[in-house]
Amino acid sequence: MGIVKINDQLHEDIRRASTVMVRSINAQAEYWIKIGMLAEANPGMTFSDIMHEQMKQADVDVRKVIGA
Repeated sequence: MGIVKINDQLHEDIRRASTVMVRSINAQAEYWIKIGMLAEANPGMTFSDIMHEQMKQADVDVRKVIGA
């Protein structure tokens, strides 16, 4: 594990987003990093496409979760 240096404004943005998303600050930063990496590796995919693929890889059927 290492330390990532970020500016104060980005840290504040992460803190605010983590509150809304009910994640720790570190978990929110990790989430944004992972999604960013996936987006760069898959430029033709939308955010929704990326999330759908991640749920599929995790064997999560969102329709069952939401009762659809």
